Amino acid sequence: MAELLRKPFGTHGKVHDITPASAGWRYVGFGLYHLRAGERAAEVTGDREVILVMVEGKARITGAGQDWGVLGDRMNVFEKSPPHCLYLPNGTEWEATAETDCVIAVCSAPGKGGHAARRIGPEGITLTERGKGTNTRHINNIAMEAEDYADSLLVTEVFTPSGHWSSYPSHRHDEDDYPRITYLEETYYHRLNPASGFGIQRVYTDDGQLDETMAVSDGDVVLVPRGHHPCGAPYGFEMYYLNVMAGPLRKWRFVPAPEVEWIMERDK
Repeated sequence: MAELLRKPFGTHGKVHDITPASAGWRYVGFGLYHLRAGERAAEVTGDREVILVMVEGKARITGAGQDWGVLGDRMNVFEKSPPHCLYLPNGTEWEATAETDCVIAVCSAPGKGGHAARRIGPEGITLTERGKGTNTRHINNIAMEAEDYADSLLVTEVFTPSGHWSSYPSHRHDEDDYPRITYLEETYYHRLNPASGFGIQRVYTDDGQLDETMAVSDGDVVLVPRGHHPCGAPYGFEMYYLNVMAGPLRKWRFVPAPEVEWIMERDK
């Protein structure tokens, strides 16, 4: 099994480059660029579809033969405003030129040519509350199942207040048995506020064959190949994460962990 906790390569340029091969799975890819004003990044999509997420800052982006103008207006991710994103199908290319210092996430999965290039957000993305008590968190859905924007990709942002839990009650989506459950690989790109803080994420299976608990720092990525995957924000630190999911079917169906199923039922 590949290492589940991935540290950034550095603080500048392409700091994450997670491919299916490097992750030891089949579907999800995740890249992250830290660009200074005036710098460029460019890639071809090949056989994969891509959603570019302007995590922070502004960039002028061309892609799939179009000039999409300047995307981004959120200078700090913890502003919680809806992100500017761009969907690009397989068989295309893109280039971003930073207008300001910026952070650009590159979310990818197998493309099937079923969707055209399009802007996603900020219109149509509304910060919504989910959960109860110290399980309350806030969601910016970018391209989940209700948004028919992609062939394979499911992408969302989550803000977890200090002292709260998230991706909880613990659940898994690691079997291809729709409609009971779907197989979805997943990455978590974490940010912390203040950035000097840490969060906790556990990835575990019911049989205990996989059971890893990680302290995540600002900028880390956690891979979830299977199993349950709750995370917590210690008192004093907000947690953000950008989720990328993909599998053979673009639907999100999960099964709760047996020990917390009663919580999920109670809090419906």
